[in-house]
Amino acid sequence: MNAQHEADGTMATTHHVVVLGAGYAGMAAAVQLAARTARRKDIRVTLVNAQDRFTERMRLHMVATGQRLAEPSIPGLLEGTGAHFVRGWVTAADTGARTVRIDDDRVLPYDTLVYGLGAVADTVTVPGVEDHAYTLNSAQDAELLADRLARLGNGGNGTVVVAGSGLTGVESAAEIAERHPELNVVLLGRTEPGAAMNPKARAYMRAALDRLGVQVRVGVEVAKVLPAAVELADGESIAADAVLWTSGTRVSPPAAAAGLAVDERGRIVTDATLRSVSHPEVYAIGDAAAIRQGYGVMHGTCQGGMPTGVHAAVSIVRELEGKRPKPFRFGYYHTPVSLGRHDAVVQFTRPDDSPRRICLTGRTAARYKETVTASPWPTYGRMKKMPASGAFWPRGGRFTRVRGAK
Repeated sequence: MNAQHEADGTMATTHHVVVLGAGYAGMAAAVQLAARTARRKDIRVTLVNAQDRFTERMRLHMVATGQRLAEPSIPGLLEGTGAHFVRGWVTAADTGARTVRIDDDRVLPYDTLVYGLGAVADTVTVPGVEDHAYTLNSAQDAELLADRLARLGNGGNGTVVVAGSGLTGVESAAEIAERHPELNVVLLGRTEPGAAMNPKARAYMRAALDRLGVQVRVGVEVAKVLPAAVELADGESIAADAVLWTSGTRVSPPAAAAGLAVDERGRIVTDATLRSVSHPEVYAIGDAAAIRQGYGVMHGTCQGGMPTGVHAAVSIVRELEGKRPKPFRFGYYHTPVSLGRHDAVVQFTRPDDSPRRICLTGRTAARYKETVTASPWPTYGRMKKMPASGAFWPRGGRFTRVRGAK
């Protein structure tokens, strides 16, 4: 289906590309696609997002402790690209009619859809999480936690439970403990923090958490969150003045509701080129996609998210030019984890994300992390100026060509 519109008294055919979600992957897709089709009047790129400010999800643990981050406007980031911005919550997608509905009942037609509505904290599976726990799903959520921590800190004591010993949980626990040394911080999880790292990196992480006064308890599972406590699966109750939930994620539901083929976590199953296996006019990127590589299905990170967005843009342009999109190939490079503002661990990895022997620790690691995970909008600015013959993303502080770019 190509939408028809009247221009200068003649009928012209416009191919509508709609990108859902302006996270790391969605912004990369929209900016790169608009830049690569800027001279074509027959293509319209529209980016849909619930907020008009760009949120750095990787830094929300900083916002949760009262630190202020720049939040540039999404329309500003798109300025000069020719892409259009629509603010609204996506409520439904109709793959038969090829339309997207947003919360004010507007309906947007598409010929190609780029689905980048990423994952959020799973607040449904465990009873009480939705009602009594804080999350880092958005800047607003992080600010609510920051306000609660500030009030607890002013009282001179209090216990904060961080549920989930993955990387988000570790970064959050360390940040809270450093910024609020008057609070007791308890990190709960099934596995040891840094379980996927090599022994040196894992030991350093644990020592840093100990130094910050974080009480780490592993091999435990939260069964219920109560107004002033968490209840463990073995019946033990831990008093908590605030609970931050970082254990598990779920994907935005419109994909499954629209009849797209999804996996057990609700992620859109893609072919090698990032197209939906059930609806090839739909590309899935970032956390919303179940992308299989030779080593298994990719896990959601900014490191992998931005390249998926760029690759989707490259593939769509190839299709519009009558060419076949190329397979997406991605290998991991590192796992940087902050431990407060001046400490960190950087685990270098093999392409399959297994740990190498090399790692950085301390201030050197903190400087490295700040360099390679610096605010992404300068990257989007560079994307606007990239030549049509190449697509790039930052890796290790430099730009690397996307494999499969024409």
